[in-house]
Amino acid sequence: MAEVVDDVITTTPDRALVGESGWRIAARRLRRNQLALAGLGLLLVLGLTALLAPWIAPYDPTAQGDLVGMGYQAPSAKHWLGTDQFGRDVFSRLIYGARVSLMIAFTAVTISITLGTLLGAVAGYFGGVVDTIITRTIDLILAFPRLVLLILIVALTQPSIPLIILVLGLTHWPGTARIVRGEVLSLREREFITAATALGYGDGRIIFRHLIPNVVAPVIVAATLGIGDTIVAEAGLSFLGLGVQPPDPSWGNMVADGRQNLVGAWWIAAFPGLAIVFTVMAFNLLGDGLRDALDPRGR
Repeated sequence: MAEVVDDVITTTPDRALVGESGWRIAARRLRRNQLALAGLGLLLVLGLTALLAPWIAPYDPTAQGDLVGMGYQAPSAKHWLGTDQFGRDVFSRLIYGARVSLMIAFTAVTISITLGTLLGAVAGYFGGVVDTIITRTIDLILAFPRLVLLILIVALTQPSIPLIILVLGLTHWPGTARIVRGEVLSLREREFITAATALGYGDGRIIFRHLIPNVVAPVIVAATLGIGDTIVAEAGLSFLGLGVQPPDPSWGNMVADGRQNLVGAWWIAAFPGLAIVFTVMAFNLLGDGLRDALDPRGR
């Protein structure tokens, strides 16, 4: 719209015509996705519960009681989710198990996302021999069933939480690398990359300041979905006795503790199993919502 001020015509931009950033559009679309918001809400509650575990848990999760008098107690007012074979409170162990499982999942995914993004960007940008070496490495890792590879690596060493995090992180990066490589192959032909090259910018600056920031959206989606997958992988290792070692609680070894008496003491395995199901479902709902919100074709 035009205005005349002191015989000078100035143009006032119409707010409706001002472009809106892609992140704001994505946030607005995410707010309209009720399932994604439900998943996010559940994850926030779970995260706060794990963070405040020392103040929420009514009992010490590793403290054993009288095996005869306190073992295999059904859910009651005193023990909301019952006790296990050692008289330990299942509710307290479930809360502390959330802290361990989520910490492992988030740290492992951070490692895998960082490594996958870097290698995928390098492969897509340089191409040639570098791309061939990285993609063949990805194919080699993907050729092995991940659970079998995890079991093999952990079984050959002494299981510990740092080792589990490292192994999970170093076996999950190929998926992210393939996504980033595909995006970078498309981006490197764009005008802004050609201009950056013409201006004499180094390869490192182009990769870290121009390419990687433009592949953040699919990486965020991959990270969200990867956390749920990592929780399941850690639970599987712990169930097999190759993950978090007793007496430290994790959802996987809690399920393993309950498999000995699934009928008489169903609550020992049922509640951590449900926690795994709902947590993974929440991450998947949030990941699907982010994928729809960040997809430019849907705008």
